[in-house]
Amino acid sequence: MTKRDYYEVLGVGKSASADEIKKAYRRLAVRYHPDKQGGDEARFKEINEAYEVLKDPSKRQRYDQFGHAGVGSGGSAGGPFEGFGDFGRQGQNIHFDFGDLGLGDIFSSFFGRDFSSSGGQRREGKPRGRDVAVDIELGFEEAIFGGERTLRLELQSTCQHCRGSGAEPGYELKSCPTCRGSGQQVKVINSMFGAIQQTVVCPTCQGRGRVPEKKCSVCGGKGTKRTQQDIRLKIPPGIDDGATIRLQERGEAPELAGAEGVKGDLYVNVRVKPHKKFTREGDIILSLEHVGMAEAALGCEINVETVDGTVRMKIPPGTQSGTDFKLSGHGVPRLRGSGRGDHIVTIHVDTPTGLNRQQKALLEELRSTR
Repeated sequence: MTKRDYYEVLGVGKSASADEIKKAYRRLAVRYHPDKQGGDEARFKEINEAYEVLKDPSKRQRYDQFGHAGVGSGGSAGGPFEGFGDFGRQGQNIHFDFGDLGLGDIFSSFFGRDFSSSGGQRREGKPRGRDVAVDIELGFEEAIFGGERTLRLELQSTCQHCRGSGAEPGYELKSCPTCRGSGQQVKVINSMFGAIQQTVVCPTCQGRGRVPEKKCSVCGGKGTKRTQQDIRLKIPPGIDDGATIRLQERGEAPELAGAEGVKGDLYVNVRVKPHKKFTREGDIILSLEHVGMAEAALGCEINVETVDGTVRMKIPPGTQSGTDFKLSGHGVPRLRGSGRGDHIVTIHVDTPTGLNRQQKALLEELRSTR
């Protein structure tokens, strides 16, 4: 299916300013929100996709030059490292790091040569367990104000019977017969360039150089056992859909590591359920309110629902349909900074239908006076 032009989707021209694009998006997002009566989920997704491209100057430039091919996934216009930082999903890719992650960790994770048996890299020569990724779903208000969750997960943890050594208590660890205690094996690979020697981790001892005289009766010599764990997760106020929270060393323990091992990390991928009335754009909350034609013309006060409760808002005389009003400080808490965003209320003026004779006469009189 051919995609529509993004400018056409938002109803703006190619020379539209950033403010014009944002205003068009807000109006359409509120109108087609899928949880509203008369909403359209497919159209809502199309509107969001168009806005994600046109609000970014570099993406917009590539789109103007190459069309959809310039901003599509895997597109060549963005270069070979386009989207390199994504955590395997679209959306807001924010990593809340509740732990120290130095440059050494980053470089070793890409270029480290000393790997543990569980597939993770060793930190300062220590075996490292597997990283674990889980998904959670938050309510709209829960994401706005934050809170705490308890995650119940089944993870590989250090065996308490053998304390992670893999050996039955009372038995020792002996030198590995396969690698003779080196923890490595040298393999010879025949290639078109001749014989090439390659050093690999010993599969018997998994790089430790030692194996148990008798395997642990609880974990079978692995040094780890799958257990159920309760992990407390702190949800920061203002977290958005698609964000990832990283909990350092709350993943799985490495096999046969004992006290020397380091647990992997736990990555929590956040999904936020849509709200039936509100739409979110960064730290701004958007909503739509209906008023009658007479109220818009003469002015009135209306009750507006916000995440903080009901707020009384004044509608000045002569308000036109599509006018935006700002409720300061009723938006989303800023993740990197202080304070909160705003709540933008878009007014829709309802044209009366099914008028009786008297009402029609009054409108005719009004029209004649104008």
